[in-house]
Amino acid sequence: MSRPSNWPLSPSASRVLTPGFLLEALEKHPLTCGCYPTAMGFYPKACGHFMRREQHDDNLLFLCTEGRGFVQTQRGGFAVATGDMVLLPRDQEHSYAANEQDPWTLYWVHFKGSKAGDFIDHLLPDDDFRVHSGVEPSLLTGFEQMLTVGSTGYSLDAYIGAANRLRHLLAEFALCRDRQRSQNMGRLHLRELQSYMREHVSSSLSLGELAAFTGLTPQHFASRYKAETGYSPMRHFLHMKMEAACRLLDSTQHSVKTIAVMLGYVDPLYFSRMFRQTVGLSPSQYRESQRG
Repeated sequence: MSRPSNWPLSPSASRVLTPGFLLEALEKHPLTCGCYPTAMGFYPKACGHFMRREQHDDNLLFLCTEGRGFVQTQRGGFAVATGDMVLLPRDQEHSYAANEQDPWTLYWVHFKGSKAGDFIDHLLPDDDFRVHSGVEPSLLTGFEQMLTVGSTGYSLDAYIGAANRLRHLLAEFALCRDRQRSQNMGRLHLRELQSYMREHVSSSLSLGELAAFTGLTPQHFASRYKAETGYSPMRHFLHMKMEAACRLLDSTQHSVKTIAVMLGYVDPLYFSRMFRQTVGLSPSQYRESQRG
């Protein structure tokens, strides 16, 4: 595994290296082989912190909670500020350093596993090593929970717990990234737009009507929306309708035809076809399955 830096620990800092016998166990265990920590730590106000790796055989994730720093990779360099997450995949030559005047505070974890690459692809869809996730309590809690393995006497069960907290933390980073992006989308105002869509789930909003809500052209709006959510706006609106249909099938005795009308569908057969394509069951099959 890649060795962490030898930055001298302050009294409030921590650094935990997973020992070799546990690395072997985690690599083989079915609950951890996909993604597990090889080292982790917390460096507060890390004055003088510097690291360079020409060979990087695991993955490194760190979150800057205060201060500033700089990262250099084969693709170029970039500044790191408070709330930035940096993810450096394996085999990526790199160096990084804290700012001399305003040194960063970092939570960090090295990790590997058969599914590590999938997490990296999910977190960095734009192939950018830096993402602004913000400093959210859920992220800090995730790191703090992982670091508790440093006082368990190298318990395998504790490290299995840490590996699964790591998976949750990686997923939480993606959610925080998306929330930050939605707050910084300018005229698109994603949250307000999606509230508007849910309020009109019983109608048949068009792409033009959704674009008009944002003040963008339909083409520009559709491109922006898909870039931020992974779905076209009309596909996402359909998903909202099908979610509403599931709630109505669960909580009422309305017929499928009535529910179709309630959600803006004139043709109940078309509604049923869209429901099956989205949910994987017909409306009547879905209702029957919930009774078990």
